[in-house]
Amino acid sequence: MLRYSTMDTPVGPFTMIATEQGAVRAAGFTTDVPELMRLTHPSMRGLLERHDVGPAREAVRDYFDGDLTALDTVPVEQHTKGGFMGHAWDVMREIKPGMPVTYTRFAELSGNPAAVRGAAQACARNAVALILPCHRVLRSDGSLGGYRWGLTIKAWLLKHEAGD
Repeated sequence: MLRYSTMDTPVGPFTMIATEQGAVRAAGFTTDVPELMRLTHPSMRGLLERHDVGPAREAVRDYFDGDLTALDTVPVEQHTKGGFMGHAWDVMREIKPGMPVTYTRFAELSGNPAAVRGAAQACARNAVALILPCHRVLRSDGSLGGYRWGLTIKAWLLKHEAGD
């Protein structure tokens, strides 16, 4: 059975869906649990109960309290049929707070400099917002690009991580 929990943050409600073991499968700045469920792989859908999601909740709170590395060890479970996507998600986790990269640089870091569209897709298909920091990937001109949860939230997160 999957668990979900919603918490207040400085930029609005944040909901996580996790396994009983605490691995986060979906997360986003929303209270719409069915919307988050649609982001997960169909075979991972299951019954949900409102419950504590383990250490992930405390890590999110610590992040917003200023510990920008608090999310680094939160376990996640995302599945993809493509090898590049899974690897890109692993690499995404290595993008440091306050040091955003462009989609081009993200493709390079992921081992395929020509896969800029693939890098953008890895961001767009990331179901575990914040914990896998797709908000740290920008357009080549330095502009924000897109973010499923809104550019206002993306801008706030980047400012928070820059120490502003």
